[in-house]
Amino acid sequence: MENKVYVVGLGPGDGMHMTLQARAALKEADVLCGYTAYVALAAAQFPDKETYATGMRAEIKRCRWALETAAHGKTVALVCSGDAGVYGMAGPLLQLGKEFPGVDIEVVPGVTAALSGAALLGAPLGHDFCVISLSDLLTPWNVIEERLRCAAAGDFALCLYNPASCKRADYLRRACDILLFAGKRANTVCGLVRNIGRSGEGVRLLTLGALREASADMFTTVFIGASSTVAEGGRMITPRGYERKEKL
Repeated sequence: MENKVYVVGLGPGDGMHMTLQARAALKEADVLCGYTAYVALAAAQFPDKETYATGMRAEIKRCRWALETAAHGKTVALVCSGDAGVYGMAGPLLQLGKEFPGVDIEVVPGVTAALSGAALLGAPLGHDFCVISLSDLLTPWNVIEERLRCAAAGDFALCLYNPASCKRADYLRRACDILLFAGKRANTVCGLVRNIGRSGEGVRLLTLGALREASADMFTTVFIGASSTVAEGGRMITPRGYERKEKL
């Protein structure tokens, strides 16, 4: 009896973006568990596996099912997109894990959207940066506002997850207004990446002023530069400072 749960980050899209460690965990698992869309991505690579899928907002149910199934002797892969520990399922699974002391939990990292999206844009996160989700489903909006203000005050480059949805259509505009008021310049270099690693993948460079008027959805990852960020050759670059070191 294996009594094990792998919580696996699948990366941004198809199997090409999956790490070898993630692939090995999925191969070893008896059953794949997760949100319907992500189970489908994993099952496409391992079509003979048993699956258990639920819809949105059933995260705790999935985690408990995975742990209960592992406690009965199966090896389970609980899958999520990107990285399991970045807005993923590793946290709730580990929190519930104390109720199942006989189950071994292993966190398997994946490529989160901040990294895969950044690669498509160039090097927008080449120096210190912040990652902030604009979803207020689990975090109050006043907390998100304060984090945005602090990031602007610290001149961090930012990566914004969950920038908009049907119910939050104006949240990206509100975030831009907060950043502009807190000191970010309107000509700050920004980027939008949509459908990373999937059909319809698209990349766009624009300024913070233009970003305020741009459309985005839950499949979009937003990058907002620091004061040092530049656009060169169609790429977004935040210098690390090596060129200054060379002059010393």
